[in-house]
Amino acid sequence: MNKNKYVMGIDIGGSHITVAVLDMQQRNILKNSYTRERVDSHGSTTQVIHTWCNAIKAGYKKAGIQIDRLGIAMPGPFDYVNGISYIAGNDKYAAFYGLNIKDMLAGELEISPDQILMGNDAACFLAGEVFAGEARSYQNLIGITLGTGLGSAVCKEGKITDANLWCSSFLNGIAEDYLSTRWFLKRYYELTSLNILNVRELALLYEENQTVRKIFTEFGHNLGLFLKNFQQDHGVEAIVIGGNIANASARFLPGVLKYLESQGINTPVHISKLNEDAALVGAAGCWAVREKESIGKL
Repeated sequence: MNKNKYVMGIDIGGSHITVAVLDMQQRNILKNSYTRERVDSHGSTTQVIHTWCNAIKAGYKKAGIQIDRLGIAMPGPFDYVNGISYIAGNDKYAAFYGLNIKDMLAGELEISPDQILMGNDAACFLAGEVFAGEARSYQNLIGITLGTGLGSAVCKEGKITDANLWCSSFLNGIAEDYLSTRWFLKRYYELTSLNILNVRELALLYEENQTVRKIFTEFGHNLGLFLKNFQQDHGVEAIVIGGNIANASARFLPGVLKYLESQGINTPVHISKLNEDAALVGAAGCWAVREKESIGKL
């Protein structure tokens, strides 16, 4: 195999690492390389690095390719250029605070740190959609991920940045208070005095439960309001939504679109088809952006 046409995309979350080798020419994942491992984000640095590297090695072994270029999507706060973690107070990876993860990975994998590119997970999600997903035909757009937290990113003329709107002022708190899994669980408890495990369970009750329908209606209105403000701040061509909650989009997207239309906004809204793979595809795609920028400097 021509290893230069392949890059490993890696998505590091709070409880899992997902890796897959990407064919950069065809812009698709080598499915046989797909590897997902549970991670104890409260573990020691040695334990976590070992788990990450085992998954990376396994993915490359499945694809029959030697370890070469890596693109890694990481949650923030993080110094992505230098590879230093500043994650604190998020109940994950506290042991890495102030440490150079890029160097630690390179040492364990016996490669150069120059073979590793790292990016913000929300920005990598949108980069994945632009590189190989729903947003390939757009140059100016916004993307959000809805899940345990709220991710947000902006693409302007092909350049993608983390919008970091999770902590922005919204309604009676911050955006993530209303646009994450915990809002659904909290709202369901407020209305029923019952606990529920996740949004997927809630979505399954939609047809038979009027209270659940009310919750999804409220969520659609809240999301519509958030997207209206986000869209107007950037004047984009399209909106892409991903994350685990997007799997229940049939329950809330009609309400989002109805609200946006009522505000005179007809921007296309796409639900990610790459979904959980978008961040690792975008992380690998960072190498294509880097090569394009290098050519521009010649």
